[in-house]
Amino acid sequence: MTEHANIAVFRRAMDAFSAGDMDALAEVFHPDVRWHISGRSPLAGDFQGRDATFATFVLDFRLSGGTYRPQLHDVLANDAHTVALLHATASRDGKKLDMDYVIVFHISDGRITEGWELWADQRAFDAFWS
Repeated sequence: MTEHANIAVFRRAMDAFSAGDMDALAEVFHPDVRWHISGRSPLAGDFQGRDATFATFVLDFRLSGGTYRPQLHDVLANDAHTVALLHATASRDGKKLDMDYVIVFHISDGRITEGWELWADQRAFDAFWS
């Protein structure tokens, strides 16, 4: 069985994100991407466009002093959805983030067009970033 093409798109995005390579990341994110982060933290919101979405990614690293580290458990895909199962660690102001999360993607023509971050413990996630 061959890997779905959307898994390769996600892997390119994950590699670019982990390396902080925003140019490579821009290649796999549609210019009009929509990004959703639930909760009440400084990261929460609905973001329209690549610039607004990437600003939230930069904020992850800025607020955590560069300690934010996502780790991939698995990625599943079909033509409608791509789902990444992840774990993140970070530290800031004496607090620790050590949590599982999921990102659900819409991918079209090899580019991410929408994403939803879903955290295992929303209250703890919000408390960490607040």
